[in-house]
Amino acid sequence: MVRKLNEDACLELAGSGIWAVADGMGGHAAGDFASQSVVDVLAAIPKPASLGALVGEVHQRLQAVNQKLSDEAGKRREQLIGSTVVALLAYGNHAVSVWAGDSRVYRYRQGELTQLTRDHSQVEELVAQGLITPEQAEHHPASNVITRAVGVANKLVLDSDMFEVQEGDVFLLCSDGLYNEVTEPEIKQSLVVGDCQYSCDLLVDRALARGARDNVTVVVVRTVDEGQITKTQLNPSAAAVPGGAQDDDDPTVLK
Repeated sequence: MVRKLNEDACLELAGSGIWAVADGMGGHAAGDFASQSVVDVLAAIPKPASLGALVGEVHQRLQAVNQKLSDEAGKRREQLIGSTVVALLAYGNHAVSVWAGDSRVYRYRQGELTQLTRDHSQVEELVAQGLITPEQAEHHPASNVITRAVGVANKLVLDSDMFEVQEGDVFLLCSDGLYNEVTEPEIKQSLVVGDCQYSCDLLVDRALARGARDNVTVVVVRTVDEGQITKTQLNPSAAAVPGGAQDDDDPTVLK
């Protein structure tokens, strides 16, 4: 509802067990190019033979796009071109979350909502050190300062976590444009229904109704068929309202 340029990108490849959200770094050059580059390399991954092979391929390709964005920044004489990434990778009844930055994966299971990723951000580090509370973090002046992203360092450091999936699990991948506007109780309420497309639409509509100060991207995945993740829907980033402000009003900062 504010920005003219959409710097988010998302991916849904249920047949290969790959879902992803990337959020280009606002306030820097070519955030849209960065996020789309991340999604494009993941989209080119062939159907895997195992979960381990899939995770390895994702790590290798994200390292490659990390170098690509660094090289592109040099060509354009820019300080950096970067993007967050969060991916959900599934094979059989196991899945892995892989991420760098502050885009997130949540899981709704049996009435409980759990954030499966930990933001790579300055405020998250302050919370972990006990210097501020989670409530204070929500309105902290450094809330847009991230500590990792694709394209900003010689080597990309990714976090990952493996877990077993259960029938009925619902996973949400999103950019910070969602959770900065919509509370976790509201996210939980939106996922209870079990209808992926309805949940996507409801979450994005809620963010837009709050003014959506950033691009909003949502992917919802539901586990069916004896624990295998096979059903997914996405709601691409919301289109900006014509005449909105420029993108550098609220830049993403890397520290």
